[in-house]
Amino acid sequence: MKRFKFNLEKILELRKYRERETEIDLGRAVGALSLIEKSIAAVASESYQARENRYSLQYSIKELITYDLYITRLDKARDKLLLDAAKAEQKVEEKRGIYLEASRDRKVIDKIREKREIEYRRDVFSEETKILDDIANGSKARKMLNGE
Repeated sequence: MKRFKFNLEKILELRKYRERETEIDLGRAVGALSLIEKSIAAVASESYQARENRYSLQYSIKELITYDLYITRLDKARDKLLLDAAKAEQKVEEKRGIYLEASRDRKVIDKIREKREIEYRRDVFSEETKILDDIANGSKARKMLNGE
């Protein structure tokens, strides 16, 4: 029995490679977004602590002003991180779209391959059945000729 050979195998391999590459890019974009979200949480926690400590009775006016400036800086950092998160979210959506397209392209070729392989197996099975039938019929004919 000859082996199944798919003519579009190289294209399928290229599409699988492209899908893997786009999946890696998507992972990087999600990782960057996750890092920004962790930074936002850290700044929010820091800001909360600073706001809690600001109203303590032990601080002088100069220290209160310093706390206010620190809180203002944290708020600006939070706002910048939120903008960065929005940009990163857009990038994730863009990369997700590219990945889905690459995945869809690979699946199309994969389904064609599966269909052709099923047709090939069916044809080979039919051919083998015919050969076995011919062999079986030939042995009966030989037995009849030999007088058995």
